[in-house]
Amino acid sequence: MAPGLSDRVAGLCRDMPGAEVSDPWGGGHAAWKVGGKLFACIGAVTPGVAVKCRDIETAAMLIDAGVASRAPYFHRSWALLPEDVADDELAHRLRASYALIRRNLTKKAQAALAPFDGA
Repeated sequence: MAPGLSDRVAGLCRDMPGAEVSDPWGGGHAAWKVGGKLFACIGAVTPGVAVKCRDIETAAMLIDAGVASRAPYFHRSWALLPEDVADDELAHRLRASYALIRRNLTKKAQAALAPFDGA
């Protein structure tokens, strides 16, 4: 049996320095954060994983290309990758989202994390 999206996301995210998962809203969400800031989220109801994109245009490009859809409840710079997203696309988008959020942490918070060679 192939691993589900939650297992695939966990397998990729757990190796990212400082990445932690929680269920901040209850109900079965898997919210992946670095430095307390969200970079990926699997909802309790809507299938897929929401990831932060560099900007609104990048998210729109992914949506227009059929790679993702609009991430409900998130800013337009987020995109929702479907359950059946290809492994390489999932890994790339998670790394890019993590790197984007990590770069926006304070210098002190960034310095406390191990180096990261992603995105």
